Amino acid sequence: MPRLLIVTTIPATLSAFLLPFARHYRACGWQVDAMTRSEPITPDIHSAFDHVWTLPWSRHPVNPSNLIGTPQRIRRIVERERYDIVHVHTSVAAFVTRYALRDLRRRLGVCVIYTAHGFNFDQSMPWHKNLAFLTLEKLASAWMDYQVVINRTDELAAIRYRLAPPDRVWYMPGIGVDLTHYCPDSIPDAEAEAVRREIGVAPDEALVLMIAEFIPRKRHTDVLRAFAQLGRRDTHLALAGTGPLLEPMRRLAVDLGIAGQTHFLGYRSDVPALLRAATVMILPSRQEGLPRSILEAMAMGVPVIGSDIRGVRDLLADGAGMLVPVGDIEALAHAMARVIDDRAAARAMAERGLEQAQRYDLQRIIALHDQLYAAALSKRHAYAPIS
Repeated sequence: MPRLLIVTTIPATLSAFLLPFARHYRACGWQVDAMTRSEPITPDIHSAFDHVWTLPWSRHPVNPSNLIGTPQRIRRIVERERYDIVHVHTSVAAFVTRYALRDLRRRLGVCVIYTAHGFNFDQSMPWHKNLAFLTLEKLASAWMDYQVVINRTDELAAIRYRLAPPDRVWYMPGIGVDLTHYCPDSIPDAEAEAVRREIGVAPDEALVLMIAEFIPRKRHTDVLRAFAQLGRRDTHLALAGTGPLLEPMRRLAVDLGIAGQTHFLGYRSDVPALLRAATVMILPSRQEGLPRSILEAMAMGVPVIGSDIRGVRDLLADGAGMLVPVGDIEALAHAMARVIDDRAAARAMAERGLEQAQRYDLQRIIALHDQLYAAALSKRHAYAPIS
């Protein structure tokens, strides 16, 4: 029975992206455990995994506490449980875990895989931060067997900077979207209409939707300013999500004179219904890996406006959406107006996006993981672990 350990910095990553993988491999007879930060673990995580290990690491990538005590605990757990594959996700967990296992990989015969959900170094970052993050990635690259990337920009970067040999760099188109859950037919018209009534949007009014955590890199400020510049009384803006910038954005909406048309929805569990109710979905981030919210909107047949950055370019290429420069308020306002006013163009964009979304089907991504894990297990058995 193969033994798989999935490691993430925070439990929310497990809940949002990785539960289907845990369920799949447990159904195949594998032991599948998780390792994550010491935070409350939700029942869905407990039920998906055989065991959940919690560790007190910080979310800050350069916090020295991550390298004091925590690596020793990781080594003890992995040595005791004798995992065949340790698959790490997100930058902090990836660095700390690879550091912890740097001397154990060969001795135990454990294969270490790192999926980068967007490298921390990219064009949006200052040069000195890029240099620091790239240096850490290059250092940790010696402590793994496979590098998985989820967009083409990161694939080129991994090869260019030799983070792994080219045959050990695996491109996978994201972590998948469940096309049985996110599809236009999954939400009846009545449910979408009910959502619009709840928000306060009339049937003949447009609804611009953004689904994102309220943090700086998502650039909610740009959306609010562009919406104010749009200046239309027949259009509403809905912002779903929580985060440290929520209250400052509420105040900005008041200052811009758009508070009556701007709706802060908080955390929502009915994302498909929200998308079905929307006229257009927007995400003006300065940095992403491969944004799930855009994928979900495409799968629901909703037109998308996104910033012209890595990952988003992959999704919205070939007419599957509209790309605007990061921070260009006027371009954002113009894109909103075009989608709202040109229904034929919006419909064509949505249809192309729906077609494009099929490439990111969750079942396809799981099948690619099957191939990766088969290669990893084959490599593992190419040398005998030292007892």
